[in-house]
Amino acid sequence: MTRKLMIATRLVARAALIVGSFLTTPTAQAQPPADFTRTDLQHHDLSAPGREAVQVRVDIAPGKAFGRHTHPGEEIIYVLAGTLEYDVDGRAPATLKAGDVLFIPAGTIHAAKNVGNVTASELATYIVEKDKPLLTLVK
Repeated sequence: MTRKLMIATRLVARAALIVGSFLTTPTAQAQPPADFTRTDLQHHDLSAPGREAVQVRVDIAPGKAFGRHTHPGEEIIYVLAGTLEYDVDGRAPATLKAGDVLFIPAGTIHAAKNVGNVTASELATYIVEKDKPLLTLVK
């Protein structure tokens, strides 16, 4: 291998390492506490400019609550398992079981609590503004 080729190979390798380190750097977003598991299922741009669809599965341990928060768009919830109580501003608390659904308008403050004795799961579909945090915690 010629000296010039060796130098070029080293430069390409270094550049790849630098780019790779940026691709694996986590982004700063509000993440659920340890008693919650959020599994990202799909994420797609929509035909409506500036909007995207995000779908996640959320698992909540028995007796645990996820505090008040908002989303930059609508949230459509389908309860997969367990029993969850939702506290949505402007509404009476709602207790939902597997098979039940809930719609939360854009920007509405809400919270969820697992009121059962098994891990509860929901399928959450968000229709949100692009380039905004999916979740913002509220005091």
